Amino acid sequence: MNSRYIAAVIVFLNLFTGFKAETEEDAGVIYANRCEVCKILSIELESKLDETGKISEVIETGYAVDDVKPKNKKEYKKSELRLIETLDGICERILNYNIHKERKDSTRFAKGMSETFQTLHGLVDKGVKVELGIPYELWDKPSAEVTNMKTQCESFSNNMKVI
Repeated sequence: MNSRYIAAVIVFLNLFTGFKAETEEDAGVIYANRCEVCKILSIELESKLDETGKISEVIETGYAVDDVKPKNKKEYKKSELRLIETLDGICERILNYNIHKERKDSTRFAKGMSETFQTLHGLVDKGVKVELGIPYELWDKPSAEVTNMKTQCESFSNNMKVI
């Protein structure tokens, strides 16, 4: 009876240790850390500020019933309105990024197609059947890492607005 019990325990342990819970990191999904999110957010913020910095409009604020008082004037490019408009929707721009898994540093998030996907698209264009386990239509959609970075950006941006 002891040998049957020991054999059953050994079989159970072999079965139990054979089933390994796979984490996202085991599957190759490594999310952006705070530094990477901040870096991409600052790049996009600077880019959007450069786009809006070319506007030379003047904003007039204040009002009066008789319009005798002069209105306050402020350059748009130095206004709080510009900053608010720039921050609005800034995290959506992160979806233009792709993950470049061949890189290991903060440059793994970059605009443009990764070398791996350029090669895979080239093979498909030549008629080679490529099976990745995901439909071809989803190849160019934002990855889990990029959508998670957008979520982190929104959280970061909301915390910034509270301050």
